[in-house]
Amino acid sequence: MSHHPSFKVAIPARFASTRLPGKPLLDIAGKPMLQHVYERALDCGAEEVVIATDDARIQAAAQAFGAEVCMTSAEHRSGTERLAEVAAQRGWAADAMVVNVQGDEPLLPPDLITQVAANLAQHKAAGCATLCARITDAASLFDPNVVKVVMDARGFALYFSRATIPWDRDAFARDRDRLPPLGAHYRHIGLYAYRVDLLQRYAGLVTCPLEQAESLEQLRLLWHGERIHVDEACVLPGPGVDTAEDLEHVRTMLDDPV
Repeated sequence: MSHHPSFKVAIPARFASTRLPGKPLLDIAGKPMLQHVYERALDCGAEEVVIATDDARIQAAAQAFGAEVCMTSAEHRSGTERLAEVAAQRGWAADAMVVNVQGDEPLLPPDLITQVAANLAQHKAAGCATLCARITDAASLFDPNVVKVVMDARGFALYFSRATIPWDRDAFARDRDRLPPLGAHYRHIGLYAYRVDLLQRYAGLVTCPLEQAESLEQLRLLWHGERIHVDEACVLPGPGVDTAEDLEHVRTMLDDPV
């Protein structure tokens, strides 16, 4: 598929998880969850796929199913910092593009990985690209766990929030149980592509009040004037795994894929 831009994939995987300890190694349909993620990343056309971890148990499991592993510091405060260390260790060029694929997304469609990389390639002004999906129910619109994003006319992110943005003043004055008739609301899908030069700068970007208030790491980039381009996802991602319930749901889907 020569029309795709060349890009790399890094999969940060941590053993410690507050709700599901050892999450990346939990078994789903006979394989560790991380292996499902890795195999999906292999299907997206990336020139390199690397698992980044600070845990020897994850390193051993990943090497057992044939993955390349990059051992990173345990001191990183975010996945983005871990990604920057991977880029430095691997000697990736400043203009290279890398997609950060979460290690708890065993149902992530490979097409989305390719899409977010292609989106970054098309927008030279952006150091980062990500995805969104239209919100189709009022409950999601008012749910603080569903992160909303607002874009400008060219698709660059204006703001990400747990709050309901944009706030349709007139529609919500009348009714908050239905989606407003005007415009569309979008939820953020947390799949990112970065240019390596942005990752190199990231360590020097101090945290900001917006990021701390919303607990959304991507606001640090906007605060410091970095541009994030947002594309509407070509397909919806499958559910990720945060809880034991999520794990059982995904196990059922992968055990019985019909």
